[in-house]
Amino acid sequence: MKINVDGLNINYKISYRGEMAEGSLGSKDKEVTFKEDEEVAVILEGWGTNIPVYDSVAATINTKIKVLLFDLPGFGESDEPKEAWSVDDYSDFFIKLLDALGIKKCTLIGHSYGGRMIIKLAARESIPFEIKRIVLIDSAGIMPKRSFKQKMKVKRYKLLKKILLSKPIHAMFRNIIDDWAKNQGSADYRNASPMMKKCMVKAVNEDLTDCLPKIKQETLLIWGDKDTATPISDAKLMEEKIPGSGLAVIPGTGHYSFLENPGLFKSIMQSYFEIK
Repeated sequence: MKINVDGLNINYKISYRGEMAEGSLGSKDKEVTFKEDEEVAVILEGWGTNIPVYDSVAATINTKIKVLLFDLPGFGESDEPKEAWSVDDYSDFFIKLLDALGIKKCTLIGHSYGGRMIIKLAARESIPFEIKRIVLIDSAGIMPKRSFKQKMKVKRYKLLKKILLSKPIHAMFRNIIDDWAKNQGSADYRNASPMMKKCMVKAVNEDLTDCLPKIKQETLLIWGDKDTATPISDAKLMEEKIPGSGLAVIPGTGHYSFLENPGLFKSIMQSYFEIK
């Protein structure tokens, strides 16, 4: 399904297999709507992913609660933002999306970048909807401490970029320099469009540690202990800083812990949401 929010066409889906007033939806997802003041679980996706990645997450709880999945602007089948957005800009957009869908009460489930947005939203003094509880899965938000070697590598890259992209040098060795530039940065960065690269740079250069104590909602942290993108040390810091939070570790899994051990992930989610 598509909805236009602030001039952007946004791809979304409602996943629900529980009982409704008009009867059971059975075993297949169908197009449903939200009732006034109904609590909805909303999944905020990780960077560069799309709705199908999180179908299994929705399936762990959609017998009890309706789940909204959507592609963030610039991801999946949704339009790109027209300018480089920060995490706050994405969060402002999310508020407009919920308003357009009539959602006033929700549980927020965020993976990676989606977790950044949830942290930002929950830390705000006021928002026009109620967050009942939070689930952060291998969430981003903690800026890693760089070693001296890493800092020097960044400085060297910036210096090389400044020299190589200068007009006279770039004009002489355009193809070689362009190939070099394409191979810099993480896989997510290399695969992003020019606009989304700008958005990504804004996100990774912001540390949200100071936001964590401001989160008042009950928060479940689910983490892979082999995660190298957002290491388990980030999860432990979040557990320490967020009041009323708890950490569930999925052994032997990485940044997509919910895909790597779906059985254990499902057990954790259904226990937390009290689904038998």
